[in-house]
Amino acid sequence: MINSKKLIPYILILPFLLIMALIFVGGIAQAAIQSLGYLPVFGMYDISFEHYLRLFRNPHFMLSLRYTFYIAFVSSTLSVILGVLVAFAVHHTKRGDKLSYSLYKIPIIIPHAVVIILIINIFFQTGILSRVMYALGMIDSAADFPLLIFDRAGIGIILTYLYKQVPFVALTVFVVLRGMNRKYTQVAENLGAGKLQIFLRVTLPMLAPTMLTAFLITFAFGFGAFEVPFLLGSPARQTLPILAYFDHRSPVLAARPSAMATNVTISFISLSLIWIYMRLAKALTKRGLEGGLI
Repeated sequence: MINSKKLIPYILILPFLLIMALIFVGGIAQAAIQSLGYLPVFGMYDISFEHYLRLFRNPHFMLSLRYTFYIAFVSSTLSVILGVLVAFAVHHTKRGDKLSYSLYKIPIIIPHAVVIILIINIFFQTGILSRVMYALGMIDSAADFPLLIFDRAGIGIILTYLYKQVPFVALTVFVVLRGMNRKYTQVAENLGAGKLQIFLRVTLPMLAPTMLTAFLITFAFGFGAFEVPFLLGSPARQTLPILAYFDHRSPVLAARPSAMATNVTISFISLSLIWIYMRLAKALTKRGLEGGLI
């Protein structure tokens, strides 16, 4: 017999789930249909995979796909590495030092638009850093300062993501560190393991599922984000969301299915990341429960 008390939480979140399903699933379904060329509003009724084939044969699209992967992968990898270091630094501070526990959380609540302005004011060729270096005689003019904003390497985009994502990763890892059972490290110490061995064989495997979660979340955000690459990216390099945006705004109706095909590609990659995360998290958790930590 079904326990009615167990169903209460699901009943309470049912309205939210229905709204999200309508928006998310309905949006993806509509984009998928339009990506096949079915747009009755514009008199287009032929359904085919021609737009996908044309898209993946387009060198500009493939360059944009690689660039999007590059931005998301580099920013996520650096965010996880730096976030773990920050989490360990905060974890080893004094218990009463509330300031260190609060400062690293501040960037999380700051909107991306504010961070973009901050990055431009600091790292632009006429920004604060450039002026300081000029005052110190390190450069002769603003033109000598390296181009970090609107550059082809996407450094400004990555810096913006790092400012937001490093505190997020640090907060996530810190919560796990604070609740980690000390008996594993104590057993390793009694067996003669050093600090590096304890970190590599005990702490790191226990943090692996959390680090993987943080990586995939930040990667998915960086892969599908629009405003930061749009405002800080180089006109010569476009991420997939920007490419879809310009195709969608094109007055040529034939570009609309291509824009939707790009959106479907982004959604497919994001959903694939969720599937990969679930498989890897399950494998890592099983490995930990079977005693593979030390």
